[in-house]
Amino acid sequence: MSAIRFDSARFLTSAQMLSQCPEDEGFEVAFAGRSNAGKSSALNTLTRNSKLARTSKTPGRTQLINFFTLSDGQSRLVDLPGYGYAKVNREMKQDWENYIGEYLAERRSLTGLILLMDIRHPMTEFDEMMVRWSIETEMPLRVLLTKSDKLKKGPAKNAFLTVRNQLESQANWLSVQMFSSLKKEGVQELEAWLRSRLADES
Repeated sequence: MSAIRFDSARFLTSAQMLSQCPEDEGFEVAFAGRSNAGKSSALNTLTRNSKLARTSKTPGRTQLINFFTLSDGQSRLVDLPGYGYAKVNREMKQDWENYIGEYLAERRSLTGLILLMDIRHPMTEFDEMMVRWSIETEMPLRVLLTKSDKLKKGPAKNAFLTVRNQLESQANWLSVQMFSSLKKEGVQELEAWLRSRLADES
């Protein structure tokens, strides 16, 4: 089977609840992160498509689960709503967390999770919650320390090693890498991990 081409990603559908998601078959990897962690930029960099996932200086524009299909027809990338933007009421936040939680718990085709963290502010309360969920469910998780270009090499490496030591001490299916959408750094590393979780190498 030919390798998945990430530049083949095309928008499939959006869902506000589990019942609206595509058929639960094939393989998909979900991207999660705080709303300012650079999730849309990372997806656009991975797929070589600057318009695939919306980016905005106003956090929280993505309020639906967005599905993107890949060239093999059975693999998908999933963009989960950014977590933690302030300008929504508590009830909306609770609804939001509930349906994301339902997706993560019930989606059988979910084979991996990408968790994006700003390298300058890693392991927030939300990040730790997602890591705990990955450990409890034994779901392979890859942390992207985004915006690595914002730090000099020494501090960036220190942040990477701190997060790596914290993750690897908890489970062997947790891993971490640095990533810069601006400088296109870490893309091949990310592609390799995704292929290990999607159809062509599952």
